[in-house]
Amino acid sequence: MTNTSRFDGQTAIVTGGSRGIGLATAIAFSSEGGNVLVCGRSQDTLDRAVSRVESEIGISAAGHVAGVVADVTRPEQAQRMVESAIQKFGGLDILINNAGVGRFRSVSELTVEDWREVVETNLSGVFHCCRASIPVMKKQRRGWIINVSSLAGKHPFAGGAAYCASKAGLNAFTESLMQEVRHDGIRVSCVLPGSVDTGFAGQGETVEEPWKLSSTDVAQAIIDLLRHPSRSLPSRIEIRPSRPRG
Repeated sequence: MTNTSRFDGQTAIVTGGSRGIGLATAIAFSSEGGNVLVCGRSQDTLDRAVSRVESEIGISAAGHVAGVVADVTRPEQAQRMVESAIQKFGGLDILINNAGVGRFRSVSELTVEDWREVVETNLSGVFHCCRASIPVMKKQRRGWIINVSSLAGKHPFAGGAAYCASKAGLNAFTESLMQEVRHDGIRVSCVLPGSVDTGFAGQGETVEEPWKLSSTDVAQAIIDLLRHPSRSLPSRIEIRPSRPRG
């Protein structure tokens, strides 16, 4: 098998796939022959993401990438997302839970709606997507679930209570799930990036900060993880900038 066809015949769902880490991961997976279903909440941004993957990969991506509107906080939409992958590509091999939001304010300034949005997206949304995917993977006795968390789940900071709590919960959820399904042929891993230059916080204009990780750095870590042989389960990967902010 050549490097360009490493993932031939395999199908991955990437939530939060219309930009940032999710889009970079979709491009990287598609470039090695895989089928990709990118998911997000806006049809317009999904259409642009699919076009971006196709333009990056070229004619080989035609028919191998698709988008579906899905709000991961809604269990019925997570279920529909999985069904869409099966309908479009005939199966589901990999689930990459990347959708996430951040609201960075002091606890006294956080609204109840802020808290709920962060926890329901970053933690409950992963639960819904895993719960919809696991029966498919159990039936075929194989699958890989990769949850994109954050080093913030291990290293809380002021102004990040909701985000850090959601990612700490995600780390624990991932480890518990890994123990539950490893005997069913399903591998579960957590990727914990440090600071990534994605404009994630959405606060003001995006300022280029070259010391930070890029989305493609994290995508490459995910693809490298997926290359591991079936006997191997790297359950947690941490990736941080090689040099801290100056």
